[in-house]
Amino acid sequence: MAVAKIAVSAATYWLDKPYDYLIPQPLAEQVVPGMRVTVPFGRGNRRSEGVVLAVEPDSGLDELKCVESACDAAPVLTPDQLKLALWMRDRFFCTVYDAVKTMLPAGMWFTADGRQKVGDKLVPFASLTIGAEDALAIAEQKRRKAPQQAELLRTLAAVGAVSTRELLHFTGASRQSFNALLRAELAEENPVEVFRRPARYEGVLLPLPELNDSQRAALDGLLALTREGEARAALLFGVTGSGKTAVYIHLIDSMLKRGRTSILLVPEIALTPQMLQTFCAHFGDEIAVLHSSLSVGERYDEWKRVKSGEARVVIGTRSAVFAPAEDPGLIIIDEEQEDTYKSENAPRYHARDVAKYLAARAKGLLLLGSATPDIESRYAVETGRYKYFALPERFNNRDLPGVKIVDMKRELRRGNGGDVSSVLRDEIAKNLERGEQSILFLNRRGANKLITCGECGYTYKCPRCSVSLTYHSANRRLMCHYCGYSRTVDAACPDCGGILNYVGSGTQKVEQELRDLFPGTEILRMDTDTVSRAGSHEALLTRFREEKIPIMVGTQMVTKGLNFENVTLVGVISADQSLYAGDYRAGERTFSLITQVVGRSGRGERPGRAVIQTFTPGNETILQAAAQDYESFYASEIQLRRLQNTPPFADLYAVTASGQDEAAVLRCCAAARDMLADGLSARADAVILGPAPLPVVKVNNRYRYRVNVSCRADAAVRSLISAVVIRCGTQKEFRGVSVYADNNPTD
Repeated sequence: MAVAKIAVSAATYWLDKPYDYLIPQPLAEQVVPGMRVTVPFGRGNRRSEGVVLAVEPDSGLDELKCVESACDAAPVLTPDQLKLALWMRDRFFCTVYDAVKTMLPAGMWFTADGRQKVGDKLVPFASLTIGAEDALAIAEQKRRKAPQQAELLRTLAAVGAVSTRELLHFTGASRQSFNALLRAELAEENPVEVFRRPARYEGVLLPLPELNDSQRAALDGLLALTREGEARAALLFGVTGSGKTAVYIHLIDSMLKRGRTSILLVPEIALTPQMLQTFCAHFGDEIAVLHSSLSVGERYDEWKRVKSGEARVVIGTRSAVFAPAEDPGLIIIDEEQEDTYKSENAPRYHARDVAKYLAARAKGLLLLGSATPDIESRYAVETGRYKYFALPERFNNRDLPGVKIVDMKRELRRGNGGDVSSVLRDEIAKNLERGEQSILFLNRRGANKLITCGECGYTYKCPRCSVSLTYHSANRRLMCHYCGYSRTVDAACPDCGGILNYVGSGTQKVEQELRDLFPGTEILRMDTDTVSRAGSHEALLTRFREEKIPIMVGTQMVTKGLNFENVTLVGVISADQSLYAGDYRAGERTFSLITQVVGRSGRGERPGRAVIQTFTPGNETILQAAAQDYESFYASEIQLRRLQNTPPFADLYAVTASGQDEAAVLRCCAAARDMLADGLSARADAVILGPAPLPVVKVNNRYRYRVNVSCRADAAVRSLISAVVIRCGTQKEFRGVSVYADNNPTD
């Protein structure tokens, strides 16, 4: 019997390897690479799923177990996808099955009783069993005695196969009349698969957008790269509103004409509906959309459309990089600097790294687009690894927004202790008078950061996490944004009975302050609390655009990619919030956020303005963001990175341990540090730091500590870190402690 090499889902990281199983004769034709199967695993022969990596004639091992059953009728993974899963295991310290599970839509996985979560949607279709002319002749005979049957025959003769439900609806015929045709064998009814599709553009397809000279020059250069027949990478820098999307459209059109597929990634689900409308207007049903806000059935069917070749352009968030697009000639990552492209759960991959791998395998073009490129990407241009193209001006030569920086210390001295400065209040009032819209950005949801007692200093802490609870005025509860714990607020301090003070601000508090300042003005709030339901992003943005709602307050969701021609004012409520996060990327994130949100203003005919509120108005990063001066920011930031020996001058690896026993977690991290020090003793470029607590050391009753390694990445370093994770995860003294590794973590 042949032998299948299988990646088993029940295998932990330190047990993960291809396991050999005999293929019984009845399954010999079914079990092929890329198929999912069930196998007995472990001493208890517990039933487990697995994916077949290869089939070989012999194993050389005795007493092999047998494959129990095949889960799929055909392979769900291509040979290239299996190679990608193996590559991900090496790069992202995950199991092969974790990588496979990330590639496939949730609807393809199985419930506890062995059924697939989502099946194909089958709709009964009616059609004739005789020729159209014969049907019309019989319809004429039945015209008086059976008028409904006659109408059914005439309709089927005209349209051919049609959904039975639609046939009965439009003809007004009864089910009994249709059944009579079935009995007479004049018609037949068969199930036909119908794809569940998200809402999309259904109008007449538009011609490709016109390009200005800068866009045309960038497009010509990028098209030249695609014709080289080699894997290439390029950075498209364009100020906000410069028209990068139009360049993307022309590139995708070129790929379609060559018979190649394209993938476009966006950082936020909120951007997908607007981007989808834009691209569907040019490419129609060639577009498939993949993101977590779709229903399970919609995502499964969109995945199938891509796999079958019916859709050759994929638009989606991070996980869309795994779409089964055949021969991807172009992969675009829009707003490529965003942290949302990095997964925080196993496998801890970055979509940009996966896209590089795919582009290299397919000899395609990886295009990174941004108004505030990642420092590492910009450095890759400087060192010649990426080609560089720039759109230095807004489309149609519109001016960038004028920016005012407001010193909030001065506002406090003037007696304004609110979140909306007098300058921003006056600018909003002007917009209300002119019927123009405003967007306000604050990257914290809820009403207040914390509640504290002014007399004894008591603050409400989460009992499961080392953070203060955030007050939400909508439901008048204190909530933990890490574990979900919530409780009501006491009337007075539970320790001393003193008066409670509400400190700090979130989007709910800003919304309420705006309602007090501008009574009767409609205000939209866009944060995680208001967009939790599927499709709610699109509903809120559609309302804002079509109903011309005067003010929208939101978190990061409102900072990127949105294009509203009537928005002429943007307000940044607290520009300092992300500036002092204690992370080497803090300055880059702050510059990007401010630059991106300011760019939402003045994208139509009317000029835009922006107000940046800060307690440090002289900060270099804030001044550079206000001036939209990326090159100046890059010049200062790259010098700082060189001094810190942080990316792009070194790679950062983190070995993180978590568990309920803090002492055991610390001992585990100390052991990991010692093993890393021994293994890297000959590396002059290696620096080991820690153990150190994470910024939030305790989450959901688990303590979290980390050891960081700074050095140039290579296979030997990855192999050492993998060995450290395996050893720490298997030693009895660290039982109850979870250990994982990550490359360039975002937290």
